[in-house]
Amino acid sequence: MENLDSLPRDAQSILELAARSMFDLFANASEGMMLVDRAARVVWINDQYRRFLPALGFEREEDFVGHPVSQVVQNTQMHQVLESGKPILIDLLTNRAGTFVVSRIPLRDAAGQVIGALGIVLFDHPETTLQPLIEKFSLLQRDLDDARRELATQRLRQPGQRQSKYTFASFIGMSTAAVEVKRQARRAAQSSSPVLLLGETGTGKELLAHAIHAASNRAAGPFISVNIAAVPDTLLEAEFFGFAPGAFTGADRKGRDGKFRLAHGGTLFLDEIGDMPLGLQSKLLRALQEGEIEPLGSNKLIPIDVRVIAATSRDLLRLVREGGFREDLFYRLNVLPIRVPPLRERRADIAALLEALGEDVAMRSGLPPPELSSQALALLQAQPWRGNIRELRNVLEQAAMRCDSTRIEVEQLEDVLRESGVQWIEPALANVVADAVPKLASGEQSPDADTLLLPLSQQVAALERRAIEAALAANKGNKVAAAKMLGISRATLYARLENA
Repeated sequence: MENLDSLPRDAQSILELAARSMFDLFANASEGMMLVDRAARVVWINDQYRRFLPALGFEREEDFVGHPVSQVVQNTQMHQVLESGKPILIDLLTNRAGTFVVSRIPLRDAAGQVIGALGIVLFDHPETTLQPLIEKFSLLQRDLDDARRELATQRLRQPGQRQSKYTFASFIGMSTAAVEVKRQARRAAQSSSPVLLLGETGTGKELLAHAIHAASNRAAGPFISVNIAAVPDTLLEAEFFGFAPGAFTGADRKGRDGKFRLAHGGTLFLDEIGDMPLGLQSKLLRALQEGEIEPLGSNKLIPIDVRVIAATSRDLLRLVREGGFREDLFYRLNVLPIRVPPLRERRADIAALLEALGEDVAMRSGLPPPELSSQALALLQAQPWRGNIRELRNVLEQAAMRCDSTRIEVEQLEDVLRESGVQWIEPALANVVADAVPKLASGEQSPDADTLLLPLSQQVAALERRAIEAALAANKGNKVAAAKMLGISRATLYARLENA
């Protein structure tokens, strides 16, 4: 910047006036302003900025002004501006007070030396105009923070200690349903109350349990998982509570710690809680209520500090009504319920999931990552996916192993789906379904509630029926033309119409 002393007096006056006018303009029009000195201490804030202080954790202005900016504003970049002397004209800042669009401008003396910096909050509620950008930035930032937190806690864990494998960054998806389930799970991670994950098999409930633990204040503690459906009923009590030396014939002479003891100070994940025998449910309830366990063959009560996350693919409320699950245990576990959506409700995430699954398949097989043609991707996006992400991975892996090249075409996927023996939507019908029900295919809208109550085979039949109706309407009832549009024979069309 040119030295003001070298300018003609008129020009100097105009520049000074312009600088003062610009400062006044930003002070009045912006959502907040802050000045820091050369040592990066806050020396001034305006009236608009003062309203952010409570959200930042400060009751008094003197607790904020006069302190290093890095101590009072999270994620600030004012140091960078002071050190480089270069402005950051547009940036997104996220901290306790929210997400903001900000500018940071260095301030110089007559000799051109940086003597401080001006921070300007341009928008404090940018969601209305910058919603897509804000959402992506916030999600990426949170996922990055989760990954960093997980790396940091790994250094604190003891060698050989069981630990979580995933963070929220591992739960892939930017659809409305995926974003909402991650939001709920992140809130649950800040609590110590029990969490109940509800959803179909293969939707990622265990992954979310790992992520909740990794983002909690128990992240440095153990993460212990028990699949109740995989353990024989006769062994479950010993599996949970352990046993004393000589507790029963054949028992280890040294005794054995149960999962509750192993999870002390951490998280215990109870998968398929709906399969737990009634007799053991009362003992689990007591352990959760009293915070203590009694190993088999022992009269000694052992205190435990365990956060429980349970998951099930069954309808627990119906089990309660039918007497298959204790009502008091249900309410003990159902403190923070999170419904994990099936893949058919987040079809917009399928492309990203396929990319991640393809990289994992490639890493395990030593082959290049598979690529899908646009028709192959459309076919996969239109499927009902009864087995959800687990089934999607299986189909992709089968197709990749059968292909002689890295590119997977729709015909190869059609063969895999046909041989799998499950209900699937043919390619031509899938395209018409996408045209007839565009929001369903894009993931913007899920099937209506009445359709979701039907068995899967009837859901697929309903989609095909819509496709046929759309084709007939487009061709004014001409069945020959409709069959040609659908890519099926007239005989197949007549058979479908007869069964409708």
